[in-house]
Amino acid sequence: MSESYGEKNPALENALSKSTADFYVPDGRDVLSRMDAYYSWVKSRVRTNTWQYSRTQTSRPGPVITATDAGGRQMEGVNFASQDYLGLSAHPDVLNAAQEALLRYGPHSAGSPMFMGQTDLVPQLEEKLQELTGMEHVLIFPTGWAAGFSSLTGLVRKNDYIVMDRLAHACLRQGAYAATANVFKFDHLDHEDARKILASIRAKDAANGILVVSEGLFSMNADTPDIRRLQEICHEFGARLLMDVAHDLGATGPEGSGQLGIQGMKGRVDLVMGSFSKTFAANGGFIATHSAAVKEYLKMYAGPYLFSNAVSPVQTAAALQGSRIITAPEGAGLRKLSLGNTLHMRARFASNNLPCLGIAAPIVLVPVGGERHARLSHSLLMKKNIAAMIVEYPVVPMSEARIRLQLMSTHTIGQINHAVDHICEVLDEVRKK
Repeated sequence: MSESYGEKNPALENALSKSTADFYVPDGRDVLSRMDAYYSWVKSRVRTNTWQYSRTQTSRPGPVITATDAGGRQMEGVNFASQDYLGLSAHPDVLNAAQEALLRYGPHSAGSPMFMGQTDLVPQLEEKLQELTGMEHVLIFPTGWAAGFSSLTGLVRKNDYIVMDRLAHACLRQGAYAATANVFKFDHLDHEDARKILASIRAKDAANGILVVSEGLFSMNADTPDIRRLQEICHEFGARLLMDVAHDLGATGPEGSGQLGIQGMKGRVDLVMGSFSKTFAANGGFIATHSAAVKEYLKMYAGPYLFSNAVSPVQTAAALQGSRIITAPEGAGLRKLSLGNTLHMRARFASNNLPCLGIAAPIVLVPVGGERHARLSHSLLMKKNIAAMIVEYPVVPMSEARIRLQLMSTHTIGQINHAVDHICEVLDEVRKK
C-alpha cells in the first residue's frame, strides 16, 4: 500500500468496503460489459495490496518460497500457503518418477481414458488407492474437483435426493445442484439433523435414491464427523454415504488412512472420493467403491471422466510414487513430523491467546473476523514475507474470515515460530484500527 491504512485513503476504503457478494448478480443486459464494476474493484484491491488471490510462485513449493502477487510485488519467505502436507513435491523419488514418466510416455495423456489416454501407470495407482482406502475398485480423474463433481452427477438422477453437510466442498455442492433439484443441507456435523431430513424424505418417497455427503476433514474448520454414526443413519433409511477424504487421506491416520482409519471405518463406507493435490504431490483425483458396476458406470456417465483428457503420465507417476512413500515406514515418519509441527503451532498460538479452530491437522485455522481485518492482515503479512492463505466470503461465511496455514512435515520449528509471532503481531495491529 502506498499509504498507511490508518490514514484516510479513498482507494483503500473502496478495497476494504465490499465483498464478492456485491457483484454476484451484476446489473445490465450485456453479459460481458457488466463485469466492469467488479474488475474496477479488483484493481483497487490489487493497487492497495489487499488482494490475496492470483499470486504466482517463482520457485518450487516448499517451506520457503519466492512469489509475485497480482500487482507485481515480489516476496521471498516462509510458505504456509501451498498444499504439500508431507513435503513430497520435493522428494527425490517423486521427482525421479516424474522424470522417468516424462521420458517414457511424454508430457501429455493425449486422450480421454476411454480413448487411449490412459497409461499402464493408472492401474498401479488404482491398486495403491485400494490399499489406502480399503475399497475394492478405484477410478482416477484428472483433478480432485472432477472426481467430486462426478461422484454426484455420475450417479444421482433428477428424481433422487442429495443430503449434504452444508459446509461440503464447492465441487460437491455444484455437483449436487447439477444432478438434481432435490438437494438438502444439514447443519454442519449435526447427524441428527441429517437423520430428520432422511426421515422426512423417506416418509414421502420410498422409491428413489438418496446420497448423503460429508468430508473426512473439513478444510475451513479442521473438524470431522462421526463417520460410523453417519453411515448407520444412512443405512437406516436406505441411503448411501459419500465421504470426501481430500485433506486427510495420506496425511493422517494409521498408514495414511485418514479419518476413515482413525475412526475404524476404512473400507466400511459406501463411496469415497479424494484428491492427490494435498498430500500426493500431484494433480488428480479418484472415486473408490466396492462395486465393479459403479466403477464401470462412472466411466460412461461421469462427464469429466469420459470427455476430459486423462491425468497426464507425469502426474500419475508422481501420485503413484507419493502413494508408495505414504504407505511405507517413511510415510509414517513424515506424518509424525507433520503432527508435531501442527501441535507446536497450535500451542504457540494458544500461548498468545489465539486459539485455532478444529482438531490437530495439517491445516491450522486462525479466526480473524471481518473482511476488512483479513485484507489488511494479508497486506502486512506480505510485507513481512510470510505466505499464508487469507480466506474470506464466499469460501467462508461473511464476517468469519480466517488465516489458513498449511503445514508441511518439512517446516522447521524456527519457521513456525517466526510465522506465528508475526501473525500475532499483525492481528493485534489490525484489530486496533
